[in-house]
Amino acid sequence: MIFKSLRAGRYVHPFWSKSTLFLDCIYGLGYSVISSSMKEIKVKDASPMCTLAPDTEPRIQPSSSVSEDRKCSPISVKSTPEIEKKYVHHVYDAIAPHFSSTRFAKWPKVAAFLESLPTGSLILDAGCGNGKYLGLNSSCYFIGCDISPSLIKICADRGHEVLVADAVNLPYRTNFGDAAISIAVLHHLSTENRRKKAIEELVRVVKKGGLVLITVWAVEQEDKSLLTKWTPLTERYLEEWIGPGSPRVRGPSSFTLESIPETEENGLGGHPKDSRVSLTENMQQSSCSTPQNEDDSMVSRDGKSQQEYFVPWHLPYHRAEVSGASAGALANGLAKKDDKKGAVVYNRYYHVFGEGELERLVSGMDNAVIVDKFYDKSNWCIILEKTLEG
Repeated sequence: MIFKSLRAGRYVHPFWSKSTLFLDCIYGLGYSVISSSMKEIKVKDASPMCTLAPDTEPRIQPSSSVSEDRKCSPISVKSTPEIEKKYVHHVYDAIAPHFSSTRFAKWPKVAAFLESLPTGSLILDAGCGNGKYLGLNSSCYFIGCDISPSLIKICADRGHEVLVADAVNLPYRTNFGDAAISIAVLHHLSTENRRKKAIEELVRVVKKGGLVLITVWAVEQEDKSLLTKWTPLTERYLEEWIGPGSPRVRGPSSFTLESIPETEENGLGGHPKDSRVSLTENMQQSSCSTPQNEDDSMVSRDGKSQQEYFVPWHLPYHRAEVSGASAGALANGLAKKDDKKGAVVYNRYYHVFGEGELERLVSGMDNAVIVDKFYDKSNWCIILEKTLEG
């Protein structure tokens, strides 16, 4: 017996498990995946991309079978710059348990979007972190991915269907999902080409009519004092950015590294009072307020808007491994001790977005349109609808 789900054209057997749906989503793309019900699932004709052995961390291995439509992407776009490896990937692997412990409250705007989706929808969360949005709408199916094996292990241990993957090279079938979300992810990509590619990937994996929600940190911060606690990037990072689309080098700064509160993503905390309110009504509450760039700290010495920063994460000594990632980061100069605060300080790379920047990245796409855009709690957000298959 089979029945037709609310997702147009898709037939689902009533006894199929979520793991079966998970395999269907990535079938043939050459990945191994982490499932809540099994330690490792090997996909047909695939070499493992991520494996999880008992009591060990997941390991990323290259895939030998990738769909042809994604092979044509420029190498410079898919090749991860060193600044992202050092100050995004390595950092989140090192701070994963502590980071996860601070990520539990759901942003009402994201909750409203997910709750608005039809029953039976398949939702792809690219950059799922600790999986706090996975399963938020119990009537939908969720599949998550993240570049951090440590965060993915946390998700898997919580029973979610997840895998390790890169935002600019998603391991999902084209035209498969009903919706996709990218929450606080794109600002960790260091070149314009990679940010644009990540958006193209989100659109690719949803079907025609599918929705994509993207949120990023804004350069127009509501609390402008935060900017004085971040470290603007200077000329010494020029060699980290190679190839077209690299961000402009910023002028030197006299700012010093200070502590910032380790709260919900850039102030996006709080539990929704009623997550089933109208999506449009929920979004309109914030779309009418646009921030003003009046703070001199947002401008580099060459007079251009400062958008590249290091944002510190303070990992308390009692949460840092004595001989693990933190010890290695300290030895390699990728982290430093702050005895006054009793913490190992990691720098996380951010490209904060200016007003209209997200829209400009989408402007050249012929298969998606912007159906909503808004500013909320120091974040720029857009919702896209896919208009053409492929």
